[in-house]
Amino acid sequence: MSCAGHTLPDYPQGADRCRYGRYPGAATTSLPEISGGEANWDYRYTWLRDASFVLHALLDSGYREEAEAWRSWLLRAVAGGPESLQPMYGIGGERRLVEHELPWLSGFNGATPVRIGNGAWQQQQLDVYGEVMDALHRARRHALAPESDLWHVQYQLLEYLEQHWQEPGAGLWELRGPQRHYTHSRVMVWVAFDRAVKAVECFDMKGDLERWKALRQQVHDEVCAHGFNERRQSFVQYYGGEALDVSALLLPLMGFLPADDPRMVSTVDLIRKELGHDDFLYRFLTDNKQTCLTDGEGAFVIGCFWLVDNLVLQERYDEARALFDQLLGIRNDLGLMSEEYDPRSGRQLGNVPQAFSHVGLINSAHLLTRGTGSSKGYP
Repeated sequence: MSCAGHTLPDYPQGADRCRYGRYPGAATTSLPEISGGEANWDYRYTWLRDASFVLHALLDSGYREEAEAWRSWLLRAVAGGPESLQPMYGIGGERRLVEHELPWLSGFNGATPVRIGNGAWQQQQLDVYGEVMDALHRARRHALAPESDLWHVQYQLLEYLEQHWQEPGAGLWELRGPQRHYTHSRVMVWVAFDRAVKAVECFDMKGDLERWKALRQQVHDEVCAHGFNERRQSFVQYYGGEALDVSALLLPLMGFLPADDPRMVSTVDLIRKELGHDDFLYRFLTDNKQTCLTDGEGAFVIGCFWLVDNLVLQERYDEARALFDQLLGIRNDLGLMSEEYDPRSGRQLGNVPQAFSHVGLINSAHLLTRGTGSSKGYP
């Protein structure tokens, strides 16, 4: 088989081939996000929120068999009641990912603790319902071979989300502080109902179209009212707050708003100003970053690619291409990227190789290549 100019191996058929659908966040654990610090996490698992981006990258690159295997893995992993949906699973679908520390290991360059497992598996992260719905929507839109249980799983997720979407959670950064109404999480709730509406309207699936349309509009109105800070003229990290968050760059990519909407244009500009160091974007302002942005954890690599995407969708092609080329320059000698990058020292930080970062590169490359000028994002 040949795709995108590459010859692919002949994968085994049947059940054995499903193992090719497993994509861990990284192959490593406990590499520090802060040099010598304690933010050392185990990423050898599969996050559902990665699904949309992974499937998008695979399908746009012509790897349909791999995308089908990934979708099959996803459906097996989320089997069971929707109330038991987890943000992440082991690459074999394992559910219990109990986190513990290994105090007898010194860690990379002395950074401790070394961790095995990841406590985020027990968090409430309602955005994952939207990410699963979006991933399966992409599969249907690209006409992958139908799965008999696909819509049944989606319908159950929607029924659960209808009852719980207004609850607070931990958000996509899996913060271990207070539960909040995170703007990104609520946007992904909108994504879930939007993809349900599209399933009925575009693919003749059976469902309560008018109810889902009403819920979609209700969520959209709420996010615009409470997730957008009028004083700052920007979408913010959580309802009622003023802190910026790089995840706001996902709004046009998910189809929530056009990239040229004045609220998005001002959000992008403010994020570049307050979360950017030479356009390397940080996730949000932590306590130590209030005085010096480059202190602590590094710039978030996929967030930089989200900026590339927004610039493309705003038809700022020269800026987008310059930033994309700049990001290509931070790869290591094997062409690989980590989760984060320190623009001062030129060091990669966090676990490596990081799937999220590479998926961001692939999706941005496709968007730059198309260069359609459309203000619509991925969906």
